[in-house]
This record gives sequence, structure tokens and C-alpha cells, in this order.
Amino acid sequence: MRLATRPREIELNTADLSPTLYAEGDSLFHIPTLAEFFPPPILFAGTPFEFNRVQLVRLIVLAVVLIVMCVIASRAKLVPGKAQSIVEMIIEFVHTTIIQNTLGIREGRRFAPFLVTLFFLILTMNLAGVVPGLNLAGTSVIGLPLLAALWTFAVYVIFGVKKHGFLGYIKHETMPPGVPKPIYILLVPIEFLQVVLIRWASLTIRLLANMVAGHIMIVVFVGITQGLLLSGTWLIAVSPFSGALAIGIYGFEIFVAGLQAFIFTMLAAVYIQMATSDEH
Repeated sequence: MRLATRPREIELNTADLSPTLYAEGDSLFHIPTLAEFFPPPILFAGTPFEFNRVQLVRLIVLAVVLIVMCVIASRAKLVPGKAQSIVEMIIEFVHTTIIQNTLGIREGRRFAPFLVTLFFLILTMNLAGVVPGLNLAGTSVIGLPLLAALWTFAVYVIFGVKKHGFLGYIKHETMPPGVPKPIYILLVPIEFLQVVLIRWASLTIRLLANMVAGHIMIVVFVGITQGLLLSGTWLIAVSPFSGALAIGIYGFEIFVAGLQAFIFTMLAAVYIQMATSDEH
């Protein structure tokens, strides 16, 4: 008896063969992921002292800033040159716009070194994300934003306790005057949680989220532009528009870098003012 044979299975290719940009693998366009922010270790892999590209970027930025500042300070003149003028303009902006407007002239002098240092640290680390060769903000991984936020937390708590005493500071922050007493039942735990957690956590998350988003946007548009140029199809004609968007994103990221440094420093000054003032 002859056995019936099954029809030969024919492999169907349902892939769309129209010009497109394939993602991953040997594709022309790489989809950015969170792995971008956790590069493989360069030194000391698998130890608590693991050193990768993020730490390298931070060290380079820190070294460049310290060297440039030392050189400018050692060559400071009564009639400043271009580099000295730029630095003085930034310091004057921070001192006038943030410190004096928030803390006043007298109190501002006490905290000016901290706030100016904080502004320059965050600004330069943010700008590393648009520097060719670095291409990753030092604040796009949580360590540095968290460190800056906890530094701010320590400053306003220490000076608040120094001004009011420990219990006096807790009362000052959690029991604002003029509130009906029954409201304190709800207000005190909320305000206490805000002092010990919400303030520094929000500083960390705001800075981190903006730098992560900015890096991903730049990678996406630069990657799309490269993919279009190398596609070998009519899509090459679209690449100038994608390239223009990429340049626009670069400019926007520079603006965001300065804005986030300003917001972080302004909030730090506000928290210090709240902690050291006589009344809210």
C-alpha cells in the first residue's frame, strides 16, 4: 500500500523588503537601551573598585575643570581676558541670581563657596554628554546626582541644627506657625518625610532623568542619521532633516545642562534658606 505523502512545506518569507532601517545585530541603526549607561569595566572588574567609562568621563571632566580653574586663577588680571571673563560671568550669575536673591548678601557669603562649586560641578558633568569623545554626561548614572543631593541634604540639616538646635530644627521644619493644631497631625509626618527623604530624592531623580533622556535622544537622532546615510536607498535624501534634528537636540541638551545645574543649585539655596531662616 502506498502511503500518502504530505505536501512539501514551502517556507514563506513575509518580511517587508522595502527600504527600511533594521535595528540591532548587523543593522544600520542601534536602538539605545539602559545598557548605554552601564558600560563594561576597564579596570578591577568584579570588585568594589570597578572602573568603567562613566568613571573615566567624570575623572576627565574633574581634571580639566580643576586645571583650567587653577590656570585662570594664577593668571587673573584686573582687566580680564576672555577665559577669565567667562568664568567671572558664570560666578556673578550664580552669586546674583541664585545666592543673593535666595539667601541675601550676608547669609549668601557663608554658602557661596558651596553653591558655586555645586553649580560648576553639575554644569560641567552635564556638558560632558555633548563633548565629542566623551558623549556621556557624568550625571547620567545615579551615583553623582545622589552624591550631590546628599551633600546638599547634609549642608542644610547641619546648618539648620546649628541655628535652631536638633529639636528646634525638627519643630521649625515640621510645624510652621499659623496652622490650626489639628492639622499638625497630618502635617508633621508629611513635612518630616519631605525633609529627610523627598527633597534629596527629588533632586537626584530630576537631574538623573533629564540627563538620561537627553543622552538617549542624541543617540537616537545621530544613529538614525547615520543609518539613513548608509542605507543605500532613497532614504539618504531624508538624512539632512534627521541631521538637522540631531544638531537641534545637541543645542537643546546644552540648554538643559545649564538649566538643570541652575535648578539644582537654586533648590539647594532654597532648602538652606528654609533651614536657617527664623520663620518660613
